Amino acid sequence: MDNQAFELHGESFPPGKEGPKKEAKKSNRSLMKIFLACLLACGITTVLGVLTLALVSNDASKRDPDGGNVGMSPSPSHGRRLDVKFQFLNHLKKSKVYTYPGGQIQWARFRKELLDYGSEEEVEFGRSLNIHRSQMTFGTLRIKSKGLRAPHWHFNANEHGYLQQGSAWVGVMGADDNVVTTYNVTAGQVVFFPRNTIHWLKNVGEEDCVFLLFFSTHEELQTLDMDDVFFWTPEDVAARALKPPGGVNFIRTFQKQAEDQAINLPPNLEDLVQNATYGQSPDHLVWRYFYNLKGSAEDPFPGGSFQWARYRRDATSLNGNEKIFSESLHKHENTLTLATLRIRSNSLGQPHFHFNAHEMGYVLSGCGQVGVVLSGTSINFNIDIGDVIFFPVGSQHYIKSVCEEELLLLLAYSTGNQLETLRMSSYFQGTADHILAQLFFKAQAEIKMFSRTSQP
Repeated sequence: MDNQAFELHGESFPPGKEGPKKEAKKSNRSLMKIFLACLLACGITTVLGVLTLALVSNDASKRDPDGGNVGMSPSPSHGRRLDVKFQFLNHLKKSKVYTYPGGQIQWARFRKELLDYGSEEEVEFGRSLNIHRSQMTFGTLRIKSKGLRAPHWHFNANEHGYLQQGSAWVGVMGADDNVVTTYNVTAGQVVFFPRNTIHWLKNVGEEDCVFLLFFSTHEELQTLDMDDVFFWTPEDVAARALKPPGGVNFIRTFQKQAEDQAINLPPNLEDLVQNATYGQSPDHLVWRYFYNLKGSAEDPFPGGSFQWARYRRDATSLNGNEKIFSESLHKHENTLTLATLRIRSNSLGQPHFHFNAHEMGYVLSGCGQVGVVLSGTSINFNIDIGDVIFFPVGSQHYIKSVCEEELLLLLAYSTGNQLETLRMSSYFQGTADHILAQLFFKAQAEIKMFSRTSQP
């Protein structure tokens, strides 16, 4: 029987000769080399596996339960720790500008994709909104003269807007497709679009329109524009639904623009539109989606005043149209409360907190200082025009004007119910003197020095 173990370079050696011994030594060395190579390969594979697992585990730990990479930064921080204030402050003027033919949009919001943020500071703010489940997103919308924010709707949020500048014509279409509400809005007034209502905004003035918009979601905002839906619908389906003369052939004459038309302004608009009308619907329809905040009653406090666009349990102070708006807010789920806050020069909006709402604000004019206290965190920082601020529910906060001019903010609160607030002066006044004396190691007589007068 042939024995291949004794073959070397084609020569066979009988048993007991030197050939097989040398071959055995070589074979042993070869086996040792193979063993060492396998051992090395196993070691390398194990190290790579551990590193990969660590990276995956680290990435997973930085994702929120809904899949957003909210704990990651868009660029390495090189050991730099972000200032905690960016959990509560967004310098919106520095954020990414989304440009369209008819205008621009900027956002202070949570994003699932890190590349959609412009900086680590924006990531921190968006992450804070999401972690606190704030029910808040903020954006600014600028529309050029004759520009149009295309008809659209939001899957997952109500929208509340404040017109800072300009004049616009608004359309809203709810569940009943036989009722389309249209109305005109000017600076200082509020618009309201419930979730899934189709709505559009057309600039009908000579200057740019600037809308300040709040949306009732802390997740990525989900929106559908009418033109996108049209082009995503099969041609034969669109033809059967819309029934144009010529059927599918007519539908095929529509060409999708290469550029996103979210804010639309065709260069040949005058050739396309010959007769534009801007109708005004009856008040009982309009005031479901509109509120004249600028013309509403002021709610004063020492150092400033509020004006409110909100639901009120006691509607005796509201006129008929304002009651329509109040009831409309309360009818829909997860709506917001809006307000303007004016604080006179060097005056204070005293420390307070809200039981039932997160708060978000945008600085319209002036400059100020803000303080926030929540569990394990206390921070004070300055604010200026264009800044966005955020106060989680239950966090104590104050706002102080530090300029010669008054500080003016637009505020939103994440509740469609009546806002519930407690101020520092109230809870100090409501706590027994002997409890405060024991807590602060102060004589009871000294505690009595705190003012006991009522203060809003």
